[in-house]
Amino acid sequence: MTTREVEHEITVRAPAADVYRLLAEVENWPRLFPPSVYVDYLERDGNEERIRIWATANGEAKNWSSRRTLDPDALRIRFWQEVSTPPVAEMTGTWIIERLGEWESRVRLLHTYRAIDDDPEGLQWIDEAVDRNSRAELPGLKTNLELSARDAGLSLSFEDSVRVEGAAKDVFDFVNEAHLWTERLPHVAKVELTEDTPGLQTLRMDTLTKDGSTHTTESVRVCFPHHKIAYKQTTLPALLDLHTGYWTFEEGEDGVTTATSQHTVVLNAGNIGKVLGPEAGVEEARRFIREALGNNSRATLNHAKEHAEARR
Repeated sequence: MTTREVEHEITVRAPAADVYRLLAEVENWPRLFPPSVYVDYLERDGNEERIRIWATANGEAKNWSSRRTLDPDALRIRFWQEVSTPPVAEMTGTWIIERLGEWESRVRLLHTYRAIDDDPEGLQWIDEAVDRNSRAELPGLKTNLELSARDAGLSLSFEDSVRVEGAAKDVFDFVNEAHLWTERLPHVAKVELTEDTPGLQTLRMDTLTKDGSTHTTESVRVCFPHHKIAYKQTTLPALLDLHTGYWTFEEGEDGVTTATSQHTVVLNAGNIGKVLGPEAGVEEARRFIREALGNNSRATLNHAKEHAEARR
């Protein structure tokens, strides 16, 4: 039986403890890994975890479950997929973070795998896929780890909420049924919604701005009826390097629902002057994004509120 062990590594300008923490906390993954859309915990028992991952692959949204063992003392994270996809018979991996200096770390990514029936062609296919994916993944991870460690005010998270005298299901349905937004939301000019797998959506949308122009975004959305919709934009406006968020719908015993829109963004510092003018800086960009995204979210929430309350 042939078992292959391979290793890839990259050097990162960030403290080793910060790198480990960012990798260990799976809620950071949509920010760190470009294909990652949303990750949540299925089980947690000390340093043993079972997680579920939604990510894009070759332009399609996929999801799978993995197990992890965390070792915060050694700065190691071991992981393996619960169900492997042919020609993979078994695959495990390990992240190892090594301290090179106060603000420098080596990130090592190890993979151990074998092919079904010890097939040499299958093994070669896995070799090439692991090498290609690791070489593509690590530079993006390096950039995003360094951004997260430095930040410099480029990250911004915020939320808006409304109280709805109606059922969470009705509010959820309004946000979930994005293919109807051109009829329901005045700031949406065009929508294309695809949902080949129930609860896993791709949403392409033209949004009207205050000056009457439009900008196009594309998102992958993960929907959990009737309490949450998480998303990540895969086509971004020029001012942003990252935009993730979620909608939540919490219904109280009194039948009143709290609907919330949350955003996390990372500004594209190089485009601030191009978009907002040469005098604009990070603070101006933060205010602009907070207002622009917040206005659209509040408009959507208020229309969802009217929709749900009309159905009581």
